[in-house]
Amino acid sequence: MYFKLLLLFIIWVSPALASEYRVVTDPDRQRDIPIHVSFPLDASVCNVENRCPVAVLSSGYGVAFDKYSFISVILNKAGYLVVAIQHELPGDPALAVTGNLYTERSENWKRGAETVKFVRSKLQSEFSDFDFNRLTLVGHSNGGDISSWLINEGVDFVETLITLDHRRVPLPRGEVPNVFSIRGSDYPADEAVLYTDREKTMLNACIVQIANSKHNEMTDFGPDWLKTSITNALLGFLSGKCNSSYKA
Repeated sequence: MYFKLLLLFIIWVSPALASEYRVVTDPDRQRDIPIHVSFPLDASVCNVENRCPVAVLSSGYGVAFDKYSFISVILNKAGYLVVAIQHELPGDPALAVTGNLYTERSENWKRGAETVKFVRSKLQSEFSDFDFNRLTLVGHSNGGDISSWLINEGVDFVETLITLDHRRVPLPRGEVPNVFSIRGSDYPADEAVLYTDREKTMLNACIVQIANSKHNEMTDFGPDWLKTSITNALLGFLSGKCNSSYKA
C-alpha cells in the first residue's frame, strides 16, 4: 500500500513521470510486443471531445525502444501521448547488411509497419481521450524506415512524419503528411530517399542538418550537445519553424 501511495504521489507531483510498460500480444502473428506508454504533462485536458495527439516512436535497429526518453519528454510536454514500440524480438531474422539492402530489408520494414498498425488498433479504444486517427510517427534510423514504409503503403491515419537520420526508405511523395527529418553528418541517405530542393518547396517539408552529428548517437546514449540540438530542432518544428541547418 505504501508503494502504491508513493507512486500516485510521484505521478501527481510530476505528471511527466506518468508512464507504463506493457506487452501487447498479436495472436495472428504470435508476437508479444513490448511497448512503453508515456502520458502528456497535463493529461487532464484530454477527452473524447478534445482528443490529444499521439506519437508512435520506433527505435533504430539494435537500440531498445525506451532509449529515446529525451524525445518522449519533449512530446509529452507538448501534449502528446507517446507509444514507443520494440520492433525486434527474439527469433526475428537479423537485419541484412549485404546485397541490395532495400530489397533485403523490406521484410523487416513490412513487419514493423504491421506492428505499428496492430499497436494502434490495440490501444485506440482503451485510450479514447487521444487521437489515433492523426498519428505522428517518429523513427530513428531503421525506425524511420519503418515509419516511411508505413506511410508509403497508403494509410490514412498519419498526419506527421519525423525521422532521425533514416537512410533507406524514400520519404513519402504524393498525398503526404507533414514531414520533418533530422540528418546526421557521417552517413548519407540512399539515392531518392530525401527530397530534392524542388520537392521540399512543393511539399513544404523541413529537412534539418545537424553539423558534426553521428548517426548512432541520436539516442539517450548520445552526447548532451547533440540531444540539445535535436531538442531545439524538434521544438522549432513543433512551433512551425524550420531551420535548414543547425549548430549547437
